[in-house]
Amino acid sequence: MAYIDDSTDLPAYAGGARVEDYVQLLKPRVMSLVVFTAFVGLLLAPGGINPIIGLISILCIAVGAGASGALNMWYDSDIDRVMSRTANRPIPAGRIERDHALAMGLVLSAFSVLLLGLAANWFAAGLLAFTIFFYAVIYTMWLKRSTPQNIVIGGAAGAFPPMVGWAAVTGGISLESCLLFLIIFLWTPPHFWALALYKQSDYGAAKIPMLPNVAGEAHTKLQILAYAVVLVAVTLVPAFIGFGGMLYTAVAAATGAWFVYLAAKLFRTREDKAMRKAGRALFTYSLSYLALIFVAFLADHAVTTLGLLP
Repeated sequence: MAYIDDSTDLPAYAGGARVEDYVQLLKPRVMSLVVFTAFVGLLLAPGGINPIIGLISILCIAVGAGASGALNMWYDSDIDRVMSRTANRPIPAGRIERDHALAMGLVLSAFSVLLLGLAANWFAAGLLAFTIFFYAVIYTMWLKRSTPQNIVIGGAAGAFPPMVGWAAVTGGISLESCLLFLIIFLWTPPHFWALALYKQSDYGAAKIPMLPNVAGEAHTKLQILAYAVVLVAVTLVPAFIGFGGMLYTAVAAATGAWFVYLAAKLFRTREDKAMRKAGRALFTYSLSYLALIFVAFLADHAVTTLGLLP
């Protein structure tokens, strides 16, 4: 889902809210990543799925992701007000009332889960419901404000979508879908800790115990490097179980090598300005990295299916 520019002349709702503000509640940028990884899980799952049911399944996952975003913004509106990165969100900026966001999140959650159960299967629907609960309650309401491991455990919420897509086709999970989960799960800490390194003041003002604020920069950089190495190793596992062919393995190895290089470069930095620059570089690349890994899965699956590569 594309971001809508602030200057767009859109109809306003009561209280000054516009359509754009309600779209922002759904966290469209996060939703786009969720939809893409779920789509990959759905396409890679064995057996295939009716295109209409597949489309409805992806729609449900997108709506469920948006519902999670609305619930997150409802609960976190107090800390969003004191962070520069989030201060202009619809609730802290006063364009949408908290109760409206809560109602929107609950209604969309129920809608997405029920429709997925009716269209695909109830296992996938249950997994989607658990994903929403995990993000809104386990991560947002509990982990985020209580432990520096918040993003490690909470990262599971963002890793479930490809499993939901897989389950929509098969009615269950498998080693392959667990690998898709694990890749995103291990990617999340270095991705967010790189951001946290150059946004420490924001998290400090909001009293969120992100790892750099609690354990220090040196420990955080070491953890980023360790997770990067483990992540890249896990992305190579599909080659050994027949889940990723030559094309996927080549992309995973090349992009993974650069990910580790950037993490190592960040680890070696000492001067504050250089560290922030290296952290931003790793954070920016990590977005492309995850997308490339999942594109490689799709491309490899396509050429293997067509018999172009072994």
